[in-house]
Amino acid sequence: MTEQRKFYPAYDAYQTGYLDTGDGHQIYWELCGNPKGKPAVFIHGGPGGGIASYHRQLFDPERYHIMLFDQRGCGRSKPHASLENNTTWHLIDDIERLRNLMGVEKWLVFGGSWGSTLSLAYAEKHPGHVSELILRGIFLLRPQELSWYYQEGASRFFPEKWERMLSILSEEECGDVIAAYHKRLTGADLQVQLEAARLWSLWEGETVTLLPSEHSDSFAEDEFALAFARIENHYFINNGFMDETQQLLDHIDAIRHIPAVIIHGRYDMACQVQNAWDLATAWPEAELCIVEGAGHSFDEPGILHQLIKATDRFVGK
Repeated sequence: MTEQRKFYPAYDAYQTGYLDTGDGHQIYWELCGNPKGKPAVFIHGGPGGGIASYHRQLFDPERYHIMLFDQRGCGRSKPHASLENNTTWHLIDDIERLRNLMGVEKWLVFGGSWGSTLSLAYAEKHPGHVSELILRGIFLLRPQELSWYYQEGASRFFPEKWERMLSILSEEECGDVIAAYHKRLTGADLQVQLEAARLWSLWEGETVTLLPSEHSDSFAEDEFALAFARIENHYFINNGFMDETQQLLDHIDAIRHIPAVIIHGRYDMACQVQNAWDLATAWPEAELCIVEGAGHSFDEPGILHQLIKATDRFVGK
């Protein structure tokens, strides 16, 4: 049996800073690895999730030069939990600014979950600046995907957790959970916002892994939950600010030539494996890897193994 790949040993960023977007946001960024190595950008999930030090460990620090950043309103970016000037297209512009700041013409783009959505959208708009794509836990932001996770579908696998999600809603509001939460998450009462944010975030934290995780409670911590829930809900009620229902699939021709790996857990409850299948069907040139015995989270053993195999392969190791 092949030995399962694990994280590279922990290492620090060698440079950090803030990018002023010019429209009210300060984007936290960090550079790590080898300044002479292969350029790569890590695009986190959510929307609203933020980066963590262990995300660096998906890349060989001797061979990669990696840009990581917190998207608008989350992590260490400022202002915290802000929805103003916060759309997919703003984020794509931020990624381009960061590429210019790094001083590279092309880079490998690595994104999981919402990060896969944003990676695809960025690549389709700027295909000339993408050398390879590593995509995990595919989320194409189609109406049926939002309905599965926030109306009916995943709820049937986690009925007691879903009941907690509905506990603050009236019977009428249960017919459109995303809209009902939007009212609470954007209302004037901070305590109402926090209560809704904790429930929204905990629903995801407790359903993204195949087996229960000891880290799921961290999703309910106030600061994280507020940004995560407000920003995620803001994107979802606006259908990701996409112009078309199947925009990412309909524009796949723009990136068909880019080497890509699609990695997805068989038992992913947040983003069904059908999403990865649909993407691979539209894009047969990409390599599809369905990981048996895995859910959604990037650090589940089988998924982590495939992700690090992919970063190693694309760096020529």
